[in-house]
Amino acid sequence: MKYIVEIVGLCLLLLSPLRAVGADKRDSLLNELDKVIANRQHYSDLKQQKIDSLKEKRRRSESLEETFQVNAALFSAYSTFVCDSAERYIHDNIRIAEMLGNENALLESRLNLAFVYSLSGLFVQANKIFESIRCADLPDYLKAAYGWNYIRYCENYIRYTDDNRFSVYYASKKEAYRDTVMSVLGEGTDMYRKELAFKLQYQGKVDEALAILKDLYGKTEPETHDRAMLAMALAKAYEQLGDSLLEKKFLVQAAIADKKQAVRENEALLSLAWLLYKEGDITRAYNYVKVALDDANRYNSRFKNTIIARIHPIIENSYLTMLEEQKGKLQFYLVLIVVFIVVLAGSLFFIYKQMKIVLSIKDHLKQKNKELSALNEKLNEINAVKEKYVGYFMSQCAVYINKLDEYRRDVARKIKVGKTDEVYKSSSKPFELELEELYSNFDKAFLQLYPLFLEDFNTLLRPEERYVLPAGKLNIELRIFALMRLGISNMGQVASFLHCSIQTVYNYKSKLRKLSDFDAEEFDERVKKIGTFSPVPPKK
Repeated sequence: MKYIVEIVGLCLLLLSPLRAVGADKRDSLLNELDKVIANRQHYSDLKQQKIDSLKEKRRRSESLEETFQVNAALFSAYSTFVCDSAERYIHDNIRIAEMLGNENALLESRLNLAFVYSLSGLFVQANKIFESIRCADLPDYLKAAYGWNYIRYCENYIRYTDDNRFSVYYASKKEAYRDTVMSVLGEGTDMYRKELAFKLQYQGKVDEALAILKDLYGKTEPETHDRAMLAMALAKAYEQLGDSLLEKKFLVQAAIADKKQAVRENEALLSLAWLLYKEGDITRAYNYVKVALDDANRYNSRFKNTIIARIHPIIENSYLTMLEEQKGKLQFYLVLIVVFIVVLAGSLFFIYKQMKIVLSIKDHLKQKNKELSALNEKLNEINAVKEKYVGYFMSQCAVYINKLDEYRRDVARKIKVGKTDEVYKSSSKPFELELEELYSNFDKAFLQLYPLFLEDFNTLLRPEERYVLPAGKLNIELRIFALMRLGISNMGQVASFLHCSIQTVYNYKSKLRKLSDFDAEEFDERVKKIGTFSPVPPKK
C-alpha cells in the first residue's frame, strides 16, 4: 500500500510540475521562518538596543518638546514590542501636552492611548476616549488618525468578542470611519489606495483589491512592518478567494518580516499556525502557536492572550494526541525491531551453522579429491603396468607362434627328406622347459600387477596355514586363484592353462577353502577383491 501511495504521489508530481515548484518555494519559506524564529532573541536584542538608545536620548533632552518627540518614538517602538511600556510613554506625552497647552498634541496622544487600550483589551476605556473626542471638529491629519485608531479598535473588538451579534455592527462602523479616513487623504496616494483596497475587500471585490495590494506590496521595503502588514492583507484576500497556498505564502512572509522587526503583536504567526493545523502540519502549528503565546506574554496584552487561548488548547491537544500516536507507533516499531533482531540473530546463527557444515563438507570434499587424485595416479600407474604386460604377453605369444612355425617347417623338411624317425623323436619330446618358462613369466607379470597378492591371500587363511614362497614365484594352488583374480572363472580354461584336469583344479580350490574360516562363496568374493582400493574387510 505504501508503495502505491508513493507511485500515485509521483504521478501527481509529474503531472503538476509548476505546482510542485511552488510547494518547494513555500517549504523553503517555512524553513526560512523556522530559522528566523530560532534567532528571534537576536532580533529582540537589536530592538532593545534601539529602544535603549532612545531612552538615552530622552535622558539628554533639554526641552519638553524634545522629550515629547522622543516619547512618541518610544511609543512607536514599544507599540509592537511591550504594550504597557508603550502606554507609559503615551501617558507621559499627555502630561507634557497638558503642560505645554498644545491641544492637538494632547488629542493625538489621547488617540494613541485609545489605540494602546484596544491592543490591551481595555475596550471600554478606549471607547470612552473616542466618545470624548468629536471627530468632525478635528483637523484632517487628526481626523485620519482618529479613523485609523477607531478602525483598529473595531477590528480588535470583533476578534475579541467573536460574536456575530456585535461583529456586523462594528464592521459597518469600521467601514464608515474608513470612508472618513479616505475623505481626508489625497485621492490616488498610496495611503488612499490601501484604504480603498480594504473597502473593496469588505465589499467582496477581492480581485480589484488584490490588484491594488500587490502593487503596494511591491513598493514596500523588505523586512519592514509596512511590508508585513501588506503581506497580511494579501493573505486575508487570498483567504477570501479560498486559495490556501497563496494565503500561506503571504502569511509566512508577514511572519518573517514581523520576527525580523521583533514585532510581538504578531497576528500573522498565529493565523499561520491555525492554517497549518487545518492542513495537518500539527508539529509546526504547535511550535508556532507556542512562539505566538510566548510573544503575547512578553507583549503583556490581555487581548492577545485571549485570542491565542481559543486556539492554543485545540492545537496543543492535537499535538499531544499525535505524540501519543507516535509513541504507540514507536513502541510497535521497537517491538518489531526487537523481533527483527531476534529473527536476524537466529538467521545469522543458522547461516553460521550452515557455513560450518558447508566448510566441513568442502574440507571433506577437498580430502576426498586428494584421495581421488592419488587413486587416479595409482590407476594410471596400474594401467601403464597393464599396458606393459599386455604388450609383454603379446610378444610372448608371437615368440611361441614363431617357435611353432619353426617346428612346423622343421617337421615338413624332415618328412620331405624322409627323416620320419627324427620327426617322431621330436614330437615325443616333452615341453617342460617351455611350460616352466610360461609359468615363471606369468608369476612375474601377475605379481607385478598385484605385488601384495600373497600377503593379502594369506590374510584369508588361518595363521598356521599361510604360504611362504620365494619372491616372485607362485605355486599351482595360488595360480588357480591368481587366474580367478584376473577374472578367469571357467574351470576348463584354468585347467587348460595349468595343464591339469578340471577335477584337479576343484580339488586345489576345495583344499584352500578348507584352510580358511570363510565359507566358499565369501572366500571367492574376497579373492576377487584382492588388490582393489576397497577391499572387503577381514572377518572378525
